[in-house]
Amino acid sequence: MVTGRSHLVAVIVPDLVSPWESQEVDALTSVLQDQGFATLLFKTRADMSLDETLLTYMGGFNPDSVIAFTETVRPHTLGRVLDRAVPIYVGYPEAGAPADTAPMSDRLNVLHREGIEQAVALMQGFGARRFAFLAGATHSLATARRHTTMCSILAERGLPPPVVLQGDYSYDTAWRETVNLFRIGEGADAVFSANDVGAFGVIDALRHELGLRVPQDVKVVGFDDVAQAHWRAYDLTTIRIDIDERVGALVRLILRRLRTPDAGPLSESVTARLVVRGTVG
Repeated sequence: MVTGRSHLVAVIVPDLVSPWESQEVDALTSVLQDQGFATLLFKTRADMSLDETLLTYMGGFNPDSVIAFTETVRPHTLGRVLDRAVPIYVGYPEAGAPADTAPMSDRLNVLHREGIEQAVALMQGFGARRFAFLAGATHSLATARRHTTMCSILAERGLPPPVVLQGDYSYDTAWRETVNLFRIGEGADAVFSANDVGAFGVIDALRHELGLRVPQDVKVVGFDDVAQAHWRAYDLTTIRIDIDERVGALVRLILRRLRTPDAGPLSESVTARLVVRGTVG
């Protein structure tokens, strides 16, 4: 064993009640415990910033590693309170974007373009021409990257940019925005939601409030592939991030950093892929 280790891993999350975050935190803590680590959980404010008092507490625990599931808590912020720990960020890089390595951080890159390309191609193949994008929380870089990637793919396929619905990853907001899209706006042939819970709200609004059929009248695709996505009531076509693969990559980054504390920035990558169910064709 390496001397001076606390055997603690701090985890910063923006949410604890959504299906995706709760599933991932559960899987991550289980694997970390198997590796001999205890977990410290820190939740951000609504704007995804971290309270200064919590930062001080984090530093006092002297964690071996910090995993940040939100890029809004920047490396220089964590660097003020961390000793030797190098934070790990989970991000959704865009092709050609410069790497953010100063101050140093390790990264788990979720490569989502392939999955979004597959989703757009499938919806277009079943006749969709007018797309809507249901965004997530305003401060979420993940939703911003999904939006820009979708716009790029639509342009490459000769399709107009999507109508943007301002969601917040919640069911109720997704329902409301979907009703407004069809009753006030011009509607859409297909809706791509930045998360699965939003997609559930879209589907229920279409079926139960607007009297439209999914997928015959409107195609719907989500993102994450949470456990509820395969339930028969939704049977949601979605872009999957494999939790076991993602958690395994995070733990490898922790262990590599502990073995080689003076190494340069470390990275791992996982790929998001489309899971085809019944909400497209």
